[in-house]
Amino acid sequence: MPFLNEPVERRCFLNRSAVGIGAVTLHALLNPWQVSSQSSQTGKGRWEGVVQPLHRLPKAKRVIYLCMAGGPSHLETLDYKPKLAEMDGKPMPESITRGQPIAQLQGQNLKCLAPQHPFQSFGQSGQNICSLFKHIGGVADELCIIRSFHTEQINHDPAHTFVNTGSSVSGRPSMGSWLLYGLGSETENLPGFVVLTSVGKGGQAQPISSRQWHSGFLPSNFQGVQFNASGDPVHYLSPPKGITQSEQKTLVDAINALNLEKDAVVNDPEIATRIQQYEMAFRMQASVPELMDWDHEPQHVLDLYGAKPGDGSYASNCLMARRLAEKGVRFIQLYHRGWDHHGNVKGNMVTTANEVDQATAALITDLKQRGLLEDTLVVWGGEFGRTPMAQGSGRDHHIRGFSLFMAGGGIKGGISYGGTDDFGYHAVDRPFHVHDLHATMLHLFGVDHEKLKYRFQGRDYRLTDVSGHIAHDILS
Repeated sequence: MPFLNEPVERRCFLNRSAVGIGAVTLHALLNPWQVSSQSSQTGKGRWEGVVQPLHRLPKAKRVIYLCMAGGPSHLETLDYKPKLAEMDGKPMPESITRGQPIAQLQGQNLKCLAPQHPFQSFGQSGQNICSLFKHIGGVADELCIIRSFHTEQINHDPAHTFVNTGSSVSGRPSMGSWLLYGLGSETENLPGFVVLTSVGKGGQAQPISSRQWHSGFLPSNFQGVQFNASGDPVHYLSPPKGITQSEQKTLVDAINALNLEKDAVVNDPEIATRIQQYEMAFRMQASVPELMDWDHEPQHVLDLYGAKPGDGSYASNCLMARRLAEKGVRFIQLYHRGWDHHGNVKGNMVTTANEVDQATAALITDLKQRGLLEDTLVVWGGEFGRTPMAQGSGRDHHIRGFSLFMAGGGIKGGISYGGTDDFGYHAVDRPFHVHDLHATMLHLFGVDHEKLKYRFQGRDYRLTDVSGHIAHDILS
């Protein structure tokens, strides 16, 4: 793939291929009764990715990333610590915390806070999970629980940026953008990267910035498209009142002609991107209403998720994620805001667990029943964990060791990987860094994380920066 490292050739490739696509697909879109047989047979109406051929045989085709925004406590979810329970209310050993980054607890007396809810064994695998998450426990044999996750940023916004882009510097492409750039889209009628958000009631709902799903220095057609969780998922699905399809076609043709004329002079790939965006907007006028038609969704499926379509809840978003996966969307990212438990972690965890437990398990179950789980990678986790030390009745931000789980898409089920110390503070057994997560994810898609690069401002960039190791032990 020489164009990955030769900016002029890559620029021309992106530009000319996209414009060529535009000439065919825009005509077909505006004249659906005259669909080009060549376009439909070759699939040239979609971006096919720069990694051709793939570096290895892939196990996954798509990602559903369930981002628990705010920092879920691993100590009340996936990582039980009996020693911490024994030390409840006692000083945290200074040997554990000396020289470590601490957020709001800096300079305070640090006391241990026991796990606030019991854990129990689930499934034939005996996975140890907090009893609040009985539904997730019901799919324990599908899960790989990673208990040695660690990151580098201790405050919410930069931590989200780091988990999503592999860098704390704003302006880098998100993991969904990298995947779409490398592998392309499997659908012509929907964006290849879709984002949904929901707000919980069990903790502070920290804001989520759209830069978390931005394309950064990649062409902007690779950025995530946020769907509204309630009401119309996107604006302007229907033409303006009084405007016929013919009139709309005349307007778009005129804009398209101007864009092509400008492109011939400046050779700017963003012009090709704009043409693609016009095309996608037209396609979505037909595809999105079909996507949002819940009439064919059986009641037992709605009950499985605990979903009321269109209510903006995490449960409805999980069901929408499955529908998007069926439609060929490459990267689906759900943010649930409500995990920032600085106070009353015991009570707030009950509320938050009730919001996410059933729907998360339902998504995994539903995907498996439909034969989709085997090539759909599901990731569940936050930007960091919470401290073993008390912050009043809550826990502070924590980055040295916390948990997430993965399922499907080439992941071994019913296993745990790595571990923290007796207090749940440091990742001590097979530490699993953010770069390792990204490297492993790309590997499952058949992509060598060291080879997926983009030259920008004189240097090559990649999602994993200059690091990243594949966790081969968790791969099926």
